[in-house]
Amino acid sequence: MKKKLLVAALVATPVLTYAGVCGWMYAKQRDMLYLPQETKADAKQTDFGIARNGVMLNGWLVNIGQPGAVLYFGGNSERIEDRREDFAKWFPNSSTYLVPYRGYGASEGTPTQADILEDALAVFDQVQARQPHARIVVIGRSLGSAVASYVASKRPVAKLVLVTPFDSMANVAQAHYPWLPVKWILQDRYDQADYLAKYQGPLLIVRAGRDDVVPASSTDQLIASLPHAPQVLNLPRADHSTVATDRTYAKTLSTFVGSAVALP
Repeated sequence: MKKKLLVAALVATPVLTYAGVCGWMYAKQRDMLYLPQETKADAKQTDFGIARNGVMLNGWLVNIGQPGAVLYFGGNSERIEDRREDFAKWFPNSSTYLVPYRGYGASEGTPTQADILEDALAVFDQVQARQPHARIVVIGRSLGSAVASYVASKRPVAKLVLVTPFDSMANVAQAHYPWLPVKWILQDRYDQADYLAKYQGPLLIVRAGRDDVVPASSTDQLIASLPHAPQVLNLPRADHSTVATDRTYAKTLSTFVGSAVALP
C-alpha cells in the first residue's frame, strides 16, 4: 500500500507542477505579452491625442497638412516617436499619425486585445475626420501588423503594409513555448489571418530573413491564407529588430505609400 502511494505521489508531482506552471502562465500572460516598459514618454511631449472611454491616447503627428495620410501601429516594445524623422522623409506628401497603444508611450490605460483593436478603429476614424478626402495608408509592424490588419478588415484602408507579420499570436507563442498548451490558455490571440480573409486592397508584406521573434512558418501561413497574392519584400539579412534599417525597406515603403497619394 505504501509503495502504491509512493508511486502515485511520484506520478502526481510532475503533473501538479506542470498544472501550476500553466496556471501561473495564464495569470501572467499579459505581463509577458505586452512590453510597454521601454516605451514610456511624457504626454507633454506629444502633439496629437484622442480620448477613448476615459483613457487618453497621446501620440505624434508628422508632416501636418499634407494631402495623404499614414497611420502607423508599432511593434511591441517600439518607441514609435523615434520613427518621426524617417517617416517625414519617406512620406513627404502624407501626414503620418503615430499613436501608442494604451499603456504604451504617453497613452493611458492597460493594454488588452479588445481595447487595442477598438482604439485603433477610433484613431482611424479620427484621422478620417481630420482628412476626409485623404486615402489612408495603414502600416503595422510585428504586433502592430495584427492591429493594422484588423483596421483593414473594418475600415476603408487605401493600402496596407505589414512588417514582420504573423498568422496568429497563438502560433507565434506556441513556437516559443512548445511545452505549453498555448492555444488553450492564450487570451489575446490576434488572429491576423482571419482579419485579412476578405481584404482585397493593395498589400505589402515585409519579411526579415533572420527574424528570431516571428517564426518564418507563421508568416508563410499568413501569406498562404490571403485571398490574393501580396507584394512581398524579402530582407534576408535583417532580423526582427533591424528590418527597418535596411535601405531597401525605406525605398519600398516610400514608393508604395507615395503611389497611394498620387492615385485619383
